[in-house]
Amino acid sequence: MAGGSFGPTGVAKERAEQYQGKVTAYVIIACLVAAIGGSIFGYDIGISGGVTSMDEFLEEFFHSVYEKKKHAHEIASPITRNYGRRASIVCGGISFLIGAALNAGSVNLAMLLAGRIMLGVGIGFGNQAVPLYLSEVAPTHLRGGLNMMFQLATTLGIFTANMVNYGTQKLKPWGWRLSLGLAAFPALLMALGGFFLPETPNSLIERGLIERGRRVLEKLRGTENVNAELQDMVDASELANSIKHPFRNILKKQHRPQLVMAIFMPTFQILTGINSILFYAPVLFQTMGFGGNASLYSSALTGAVLVLSTLISIALVDKLGRRALLISGGIQMIICQVIVSVILGVKFGDNQELSKGYSIIVVIFVCLFVVAFGWSWGPLGWTIPSEIFALEIRSAGQSITVAVNLLFTFIIAQAFLGLLCAFKFGIFLFFAGWITVMTIFVYFLLPETKGVPIEEMTLLWSKHWFWKKVLPATNIEAENNII
Repeated sequence: MAGGSFGPTGVAKERAEQYQGKVTAYVIIACLVAAIGGSIFGYDIGISGGVTSMDEFLEEFFHSVYEKKKHAHEIASPITRNYGRRASIVCGGISFLIGAALNAGSVNLAMLLAGRIMLGVGIGFGNQAVPLYLSEVAPTHLRGGLNMMFQLATTLGIFTANMVNYGTQKLKPWGWRLSLGLAAFPALLMALGGFFLPETPNSLIERGLIERGRRVLEKLRGTENVNAELQDMVDASELANSIKHPFRNILKKQHRPQLVMAIFMPTFQILTGINSILFYAPVLFQTMGFGGNASLYSSALTGAVLVLSTLISIALVDKLGRRALLISGGIQMIICQVIVSVILGVKFGDNQELSKGYSIIVVIFVCLFVVAFGWSWGPLGWTIPSEIFALEIRSAGQSITVAVNLLFTFIIAQAFLGLLCAFKFGIFLFFAGWITVMTIFVYFLLPETKGVPIEEMTLLWSKHWFWKKVLPATNIEAENNII
């Protein structure tokens, strides 16, 4: 498309070197407030494993988690596209708040399930809108680190939940109600924070509010010289507004690379085995010889390690790049999984407990596994999908990411105990095998997205050695006409 302002899949002019602005307090505060949305996801993950290990809860209810969550994206995507990222963040906070209240006050199974469904809807909204919000608001050179505020909030939520469980297990018989009810606190922060957040310039421009989008962009960047970045957004929005069915459009060949990443990045994130460890950490540690209190203490330890490792990723992601962190993290996770499997296979026979020394070694390598996940697939499993989609498919693409993530979270959560019984120590080799596959996938198929403006991300695929063979010829022609 020679002479055109945008190509077949979005912006087709590279203006990144013309972008102006600095890191303002306004953008930092906006990202911090928005990232609170991750805390509800983390708290829900962390609280589930601990609460379902409390006898008082199990006496009253059976465990039925995440079954309805995979449908939340069907609601969240059109709201995010048509009413903006803020609306989805607010809706997510309110839904989660209602769910927390229903769960804390549950007197029968129907009430518990209704609460879980509302929690799932809230998580669906938050996970769909918050990463998009962070990617669109953050300046290009710091997008990775600021986007990872979502994962940091998630890990803080997990750690907080573990500590809450550690305390409330002693409050019989209502401790589990307090654990579930305290989820209302981050939900309230998310809902209230959403009202005060500025809408993203991308979303405003997509809805035809160009001057308002310019004013917000100027405030975020701390300068009035935002013409280049604004023009990229306007070009992208013109094409986005011509697309009436984003879910149908994302299936087209020109969006094949993004669709593959939307499916495989969240799938691989769950197949690292991290959720199994976080969900069932109390059970795992207790099985390995720790007492009831020690098991919750150990799972709290993994939560703390996850928080610290996420900080490492925030500091390095915009310096080293996404690929370096994913590959190095993958290698470390493989090594840790294999070592844990060997120790359990050799020293943990039937009807036996690990000695204290070997139990400590297992905990150390589990923590090293969590460290590697925390700087690699944990945050980047959300960051990369949120930054690679063209505007016309961005909401649809992120909703697919969320749906796949929650679907595989549900599948692994339901299958883990069966797999553990069947494979025993081999369960760690099972996950190590998947991590090997995903590390190879990243090495060959994921281009580096560091420093690429979000509105120019579509140009990346036509330069990649593999994806340029997959894309239609019109995409490659548009790329060649840029120079």
